[in-house]
Amino acid sequence: MASIPMEHGLILAGILFGLGLVGVLVRRNIIFMLMSIEIMLNAAGLAFVVAGARWQQADGQIMFIFILTMAAAEVSVGLALILQFYHHFKTLDADAARQMRG
Repeated sequence: MASIPMEHGLILAGILFGLGLVGVLVRRNIIFMLMSIEIMLNAAGLAFVVAGARWQQADGQIMFIFILTMAAAEVSVGLALILQFYHHFKTLDADAARQMRG
């Protein structure tokens, strides 16, 4: 079985993280921002798995499971907040949150 070089996995993780970061910074829709955060978390998980496979340690896979758990919690809380945000403002535009200032 041919192995994938560590650099290729880390480059892919970096590209995915960059795409997620651009999505968070550029998009104004809260759903897309939440999906971009998920892409960033998966990129971090990929980097842990690649590093763990490189050094023949299970630590990377354990960290990935932790990241998956954290991502599931983040999505559940995020979707609940989005539902409340939409119920209150009737839009998913993040700029509408400026009205929440005191």
